[in-house]
Amino acid sequence: MLKEFKSFIMTGNVVDLAIAVILAGAVSAVVKGFVSMIMMPIIGMFTGGGSFADMKLVLSEAVVEVKDGDTIVTKAVPENAIMYGAWIDTIINLIIVGFVLFMIVKAYNKTKKKEEEAPAAPPAPSKEEVLLGEIRDLLKK
Repeated sequence: MLKEFKSFIMTGNVVDLAIAVILAGAVSAVVKGFVSMIMMPIIGMFTGGGSFADMKLVLSEAVVEVKDGDTIVTKAVPENAIMYGAWIDTIINLIIVGFVLFMIVKAYNKTKKKEEEAPAAPPAPSKEEVLLGEIRDLLKK
């Protein structure tokens, strides 16, 4: 069973898949950094300043202290907000990652077509064709 597992793991498809997953993680990190550190500040400048990640719709404010008469009761209630700016960041990130992957697949397919376009050698004649050719040549004589 260990030999079967070793042969399965060492097949080209599994190794290629592992490499693709690792590269996809690296490409995703690069694109996410590009979106959040370069693209979003530029887009934020054109939309009135600020970061998209900070945009939110507050449903209920955070409560830090509650007064009960003269007594202060400390009670922390977190803010309840819809973080639509972070969602916009994620959508832009998805679009850019999809475009990068599209370009990678397009370049890959272009290299595959060049390999496939190489003219294939004509198939060798079968034994019957060779024999018929010899009979034809003998009849011509």
